[in-house]
Amino acid sequence: MSNRREFITLLGGAATWPLVARAQQPAMPVVGFLRPASAEPVVHLLTTFRQGLKEAGYVEGQNVAIEYRWAEGRDDRLPEMAADLVRRQVAVIVTPGSNTAALAAKAATKTIPIVFTSGIDPVNSGLVSNLNRPSSNLTGIYDLSNDLAAKRLGMLHELVPNIPEVTLLVNPRDPIVAETTTKEVETAARALGLQLQILTASTNSDIDAAFATLVQHKAGALLVSPDVFFTARRVHLATLAARHVIPAMYSIREYVQVGGLMSYGRNIADTWHQAGVYAGRLLKGEKPADLPIMLSTKFEFVINLTTAKALGLTFPPGLLALANEVIE
Repeated sequence: MSNRREFITLLGGAATWPLVARAQQPAMPVVGFLRPASAEPVVHLLTTFRQGLKEAGYVEGQNVAIEYRWAEGRDDRLPEMAADLVRRQVAVIVTPGSNTAALAAKAATKTIPIVFTSGIDPVNSGLVSNLNRPSSNLTGIYDLSNDLAAKRLGMLHELVPNIPEVTLLVNPRDPIVAETTTKEVETAARALGLQLQILTASTNSDIDAAFATLVQHKAGALLVSPDVFFTARRVHLATLAARHVIPAMYSIREYVQVGGLMSYGRNIADTWHQAGVYAGRLLKGEKPADLPIMLSTKFEFVINLTTAKALGLTFPPGLLALANEVIE
């Protein structure tokens, strides 16, 4: 009887082993993902971000979860969204392509690691104190996008050399990007002997109004600031530029792929991929201070010959030869 009782007790204990084992398994780490725009325009970039995570050993739904927060164009929602991710106790916060989101995340936590990608100098914008060894809980990729504004203006001027004035479109709700881009373009415009008109837009109706002004002033060309708000509305911008026959230069290839005339800038998919790799390294326990700010090295000049033909433009041979990709 005693042996039977011991057997039953042992069997009952064995039945609880899987439950105990499951209870002792570590919880799946969570990555907080914060963006000021909506998800739809960046679906292809999310794929590259997940690929970066995978290369670091993490697959969404298998050994890592991702909490997405999309502000849908409402930058004022970013601070609360960042605070919500902190309350959720995520392991890492990622803010690809948005200096505003990165600053909101930084204000929300001093302990959770943050990975950003930024087009402006992250030291000057207040994200980190040093590029080689960040001293805070932030690290990421500096894609130099805003530093290329003068180069973009020069290419645009080479395509349409006889225009007296160029218009720069900026988003006032992202003042750091707007001010940095404006200063660089103003300097470049003076060097080229061009007049510069600056227009602002932070809503769809603002974009429509800006193009109405362009048409009224018979603007010769348009330079669009590298801003996440404009990227999310690239189809709208490219369509209006084509409709009103305005040569326009953009910061990334995604504009040209939807009918924009030309772009020069970093390979945005590469920066999102690297953000995924960095997020994975932080999940493994590396410290942000030990991951230097990575500088983008992949830049590309993309042109759309179909759009050029519709605008009555012909690319000079020298400019055409610089193209990394030609869409026909």
